[in-house]
Amino acid sequence: MMLVTRKFEFDSAHKLEGLGVNESNLHGHRYVLEVSVNGPVKNDVVMDIAKIKEVVNQEVMENLDHHNLNDLIENPTMENIAMWIWNQLKDKLDMLSEVKLYETPNNYVTYNGE
Repeated sequence: MMLVTRKFEFDSAHKLEGLGVNESNLHGHRYVLEVSVNGPVKNDVVMDIAKIKEVVNQEVMENLDHHNLNDLIENPTMENIAMWIWNQLKDKLDMLSEVKLYETPNNYVTYNGE
């Protein structure tokens, strides 16, 4: 089994309320998303990287890049955003292993559907 990861970047805005954090004003982040698939190497690859790119662009990037996340995701914490991304991809990438979402260079979450 081998893990293959494709990296994406997008810009989005959000505001968080009721969490005891000072992020109740609308503000933006440059998010970094890593989408990983895991499987056996067949015909020299685990999965065509172009398929990962196509699915993520269609299911995630078109909905999140340069958008207000509050319009799409209730309480868009990085945890909730990662779960939303997973749910968009799980039926389209059958070997989906995990999504890793960086909100800042120092803060990120990893979600594997569990």
